[in-house]
Amino acid sequence: MARLPYLSQSDLAPEHKDLLKRDITLHRQLVHSPNGFRAFHALSEFIRYGSKVDPRLRELAVLQVGYLTRSPYEWSHHIKLGYDFGVSDEDIRALIDDTEGRPTKLDSLTRKVLKAAREMTSDMKISDATFAALREELDNERVVDLVIAIGFYNAVVRVLATLEIDVEPNYQQYLDRYPLPPDGS
Repeated sequence: MARLPYLSQSDLAPEHKDLLKRDITLHRQLVHSPNGFRAFHALSEFIRYGSKVDPRLRELAVLQVGYLTRSPYEWSHHIKLGYDFGVSDEDIRALIDDTEGRPTKLDSLTRKVLKAAREMTSDMKISDATFAALREELDNERVVDLVIAIGFYNAVVRVLATLEIDVEPNYQQYLDRYPLPPDGS
């Protein structure tokens, strides 16, 4: 249950009604701070549509963050978004297997991106070895864009958890298909 009331367009001043074009629970909480939400949304839009990182790799990195942090909202929303950007069911199963230390058929770059996301999420930074491995395959701009995406979604899962944002019913199907492991596993 969310810690703050969910707002709707009718609750907002006319100049802020555009903030709820996409009526999802996260946005309905963040509009309590319209200017904060605008800044948050601008970075989200850059990551999704302006970044040079391959969209499939980006979404897998975001999914890795959601999986590690056991964030039902992040996990479910980015399974759906991942599908829109080329992530397959096989990719999702492989991400889970890779995270759990089981062998996968993922290509080298995808494994490096997932490892980088795990390290930033668990250790607060990418190790020297993983960073060097990424630089073998990505130029500097793509490395920075990837780091920004992973860092941003590590912040997002903390916002989601702190505000106790509810998963919308139409996203529950993704949690049913790919349940998160219980905490502590």
